[in-house]
Amino acid sequence: MNPLTTIERRGMSAISTPGGRMLIVAADQRNGMKAAMNDAPDGPASISTAELAEAKADLVRYLANNAPAILLDPEVALPAVVDDGVLIRGTSLVVGMDASGFATVDGLRHTDFVPGMTARRVRELGGDAAKMLWYLRADRQDTRSRVATDMRELIQACTAEGVLLIVELLTYRLEDESEEHYAAAFPDLVADGARLAVECGAKVLKLQYPGSAEGCAAVTAAADGVPWAVLSAGVDHETFMKQVGTAMANGAGGAMAGRSLWKDSLSVSHDLRKDYLTKRALPRLQELAEVVDGRG
Repeated sequence: MNPLTTIERRGMSAISTPGGRMLIVAADQRNGMKAAMNDAPDGPASISTAELAEAKADLVRYLANNAPAILLDPEVALPAVVDDGVLIRGTSLVVGMDASGFATVDGLRHTDFVPGMTARRVRELGGDAAKMLWYLRADRQDTRSRVATDMRELIQACTAEGVLLIVELLTYRLEDESEEHYAAAFPDLVADGARLAVECGAKVLKLQYPGSAEGCAAVTAAADGVPWAVLSAGVDHETFMKQVGTAMANGAGGAMAGRSLWKDSLSVSHDLRKDYLTKRALPRLQELAEVVDGRG
């Protein structure tokens, strides 16, 4: 287990429910959020940065302000939602540090930082915590790999700055790998990725659902006391609720939900967004909170 510093414990408390479980609305997507606004007259690709920023602000107003924390990006949403007073005092801010997309080098995916993003910049943007995503194939990359080196360096920088860092890991199918082989390997890839991140010093993890109760228990064992939250990965709300229930029963420390909450609740129209977010997405968030805290 990698113990939290005193200030990191405050960050952990800020992103958790009264029951002590992580619950974060994920809204740092950029192109993925545009794709959810499929009523744009000229298609999602035509949505401007300003229009996307307005949609993110409404998502905060009508959904995330009812959650312990919101994950936002520093390219579109920040610092405006803070400077304009959209984000209320009772909802904490997690700042996403990763740039959209990835580069493939020798068959392996690599992410990069949003330009200018550092642990200090997270603080300057008003963040209570940070999140960085790394693609990882734990069967091809070890503690000596580039991704592990990057992970260690950022964890150390965030600890020095007093910023709680959530390490998000995404495993993926290789270009020459069959779907069957990848599906069989997937649970171990998630667990082994968690183990590698903990060896690099990770203190909080955001991970894919490993497929079963047994898979969740294996992830918990691999995390060795480091809390992990399950991400929604675009599944529908009902599916995610079942996954969260299974994960929580087998050692997970919370959930970070994005598209499962809001993918059918965005529009280019402010009025429709308000209606959809309050009537569709908000009840889902409330139901998710009950499951995360063991009340559902």
